[in-house]
Amino acid sequence: MSISRIDHVQLAMPVGKEKAARDFYEGLLGIPEVAKPTQLAARGGCWFESGSVKVHLGVESDFSPAKKAHPAFIVDDLAALVRVLDDAGFSAKEDQPLEGYERRYVNDPFGNRIELMQPK
Repeated sequence: MSISRIDHVQLAMPVGKEKAARDFYEGLLGIPEVAKPTQLAARGGCWFESGSVKVHLGVESDFSPAKKAHPAFIVDDLAALVRVLDDAGFSAKEDQPLEGYERRYVNDPFGNRIELMQPK
């Protein structure tokens, strides 16, 4: 038995904030929204998927953001994405260097930490 890959990352969001999720994950990060399966759609939240990148946001009534745990996305033009995020009011911050990568952290509209990495 072995684990071969990650299917998706699940993040939490507050109730009723699907538009903010769409604006950030699809509008700014460029990950298209996909329809949730019918049996799960009534729960609220949004799913965003592009190839092997799958981010599912589920609603929590007692929501608390993930401030340390986070997904890390590989991007092909970190500087351009940082400008887009900054222009939209999402400040991308530097952290400790990681060999082989340029990287920044940004919080989604709900305070969840997101890492953006570009190979050098």
